[in-house]
Amino acid sequence: MKRFGFLVILLVVMIGSVSFPATAQDNDRVSRPGVYRGYSEAMYDEWVRESRYVEVRDGTQLAVDIYRPAVDGVPVDDPLPVLWTHHRYHRANVSDDGRVIGIVEARPSLQTMLKHGYVIAAVDVRGGGASFGTRRGPFTPEEAQDAYDMTEWFAAQPWCDGNVGMYGLSYLAITQYMAASTQPPHLKAIFPMMAMYDLYDFVYHGGILHENFVLMWGTGNVALDNLIPAAPVDADTDQTLLKAALKEHRQNWNIYDIALANPYRDGAATSDNTPIYNEFGPANYLDQINESGVAIYTLAGWYDMYPRDAALWFNNLTVPQKIVFTPWSHNGSGGFDIAVEHLRWFDYWLKGIDNGIMDEPPIYYRVMGAPGEGAWRFADQWPLPAEQPTPYYLAAGPAESVDSVNDGLLSLAAPTDESGQDAYTVDYTTTTGRTTRWTDGYGGGFGYPDMTANDEKGLTYTTLPFAVDTEITGHPVAHLWVSADVFDFDVMVYLEEVDARGQSTYITEGILRASHRDTQDAPWHMFGLPYHSGLSDTVSSVVPGEIVELVFDLHPTSNIFDAGHQLRITITGADADTYLTPEQDPPPTITVYRNADYASYIVLPVIPAE
Repeated sequence: MKRFGFLVILLVVMIGSVSFPATAQDNDRVSRPGVYRGYSEAMYDEWVRESRYVEVRDGTQLAVDIYRPAVDGVPVDDPLPVLWTHHRYHRANVSDDGRVIGIVEARPSLQTMLKHGYVIAAVDVRGGGASFGTRRGPFTPEEAQDAYDMTEWFAAQPWCDGNVGMYGLSYLAITQYMAASTQPPHLKAIFPMMAMYDLYDFVYHGGILHENFVLMWGTGNVALDNLIPAAPVDADTDQTLLKAALKEHRQNWNIYDIALANPYRDGAATSDNTPIYNEFGPANYLDQINESGVAIYTLAGWYDMYPRDAALWFNNLTVPQKIVFTPWSHNGSGGFDIAVEHLRWFDYWLKGIDNGIMDEPPIYYRVMGAPGEGAWRFADQWPLPAEQPTPYYLAAGPAESVDSVNDGLLSLAAPTDESGQDAYTVDYTTTTGRTTRWTDGYGGGFGYPDMTANDEKGLTYTTLPFAVDTEITGHPVAHLWVSADVFDFDVMVYLEEVDARGQSTYITEGILRASHRDTQDAPWHMFGLPYHSGLSDTVSSVVPGEIVELVFDLHPTSNIFDAGHQLRITITGADADTYLTPEQDPPPTITVYRNADYASYIVLPVIPAE
């Protein structure tokens, strides 16, 4: 089975780099993903760091690190473009031996940008790091206004030529969208990597709390804000200012507490009667972002937390944009040169170098399992125009592929019998493990185990071995007819690839709480995917014994299922290490129907072989 390498890091951001090898066809002037020369040359080989406070409009002091290219230890006088990040997880720290480890020291690939004539900066968000202020949640309007102020402050400095861009991963990616929503005149381009689209959908996807991640996210932030001091600014030699800032952090809100208190999208209105998920939700500022005209290069990962979010950003943005889908988890890297892409992007938008990056198709994606250079492909639109939505129906077994509760088949043929169904008593110990796409989001590591042990505790439906390599690229959508002996329950669907030895590899997943089953018109373009709003008046319990349809999408993927391998769908009622499913005593029994009247199936985005 295919193997993927991933780099595990803590919740810090920056830019990693692994280069494509040059080919014999390369010449002195090349610009394509992973290869860039002849357009922009490295001009500097040293830099200096300065750290200081900057006051924003309401008087709050924000801690800022500034790295400027230098010659003989002296910063160059030439005005240069500025690239900065709005940092949630400490712009700089102090090592055990007293050294300051800032953003450039932590991520040497940023040195590429410095060498090519960019000023690099990092700003602690208000209420975090060494900055003053308090936080009432993530991605607040006041934090976005801080980004406006800082952008314009950078643009006004004599060492800035008036062109400003932003970079960063995860929270530091989302702050870029929020900055663009405030429309700073000098913000020209951003490069968000692995970014959330809708806050409610992330915290309560399908109505189910992402408890492990949200708990670790909230707990980790409390520690960073109160117990793990960031590096002080240069002038704060006795740390008096740092200590004063930390006192203000004590009033920060915890996202986990917010989530527990607000299970619905319209819960906990703020002082101006705006629901909290709307006020703090990046997608709710889509119109302002589009009005900004800021050019956006989005980076996503098939095993990240946010590949669906990235697709939503791409299909709802009207600004100049590009997107790349890598085979990475949240903190993964390898096989794609991020530093080169940052340089190509910002050279074009901040320096006016016509390097052809905007002449390329806007989508670049990796097909996992595809051989050689053909694994990386361009596309003009998403979902792919060649996609053939193909229903695979749940059917009776045995598939003789796994010793599961039912060992069912997954078939292209629709059911014709009138009584097919499978009963499943929820096993609350089912889990995808403790190194998942979600744990990697907070630095907990990535690497799914063989899923067979989990499959054995659930309902499985497995295809016969594929006769030829089969590509699935896009968004699978589950259509399940179910009933239960309780008023509410959770359903998890996993898509897996099973090799000739029987090892089952996780590919993607989707989840839905039955009470959130009703679909509504989305406030944004969903390209045909079902939308479950999470509004309190759309949630309704299930009548025990009533047959209802659950329709929900799985996170998008792009994968070759090898000839001789099988595709498996596993259904469970819990994921103990990931989601918060209330345990009922006795555990509920869920019945999944697979007959002529109630045909359950999953629609797979099959890409025909050329």
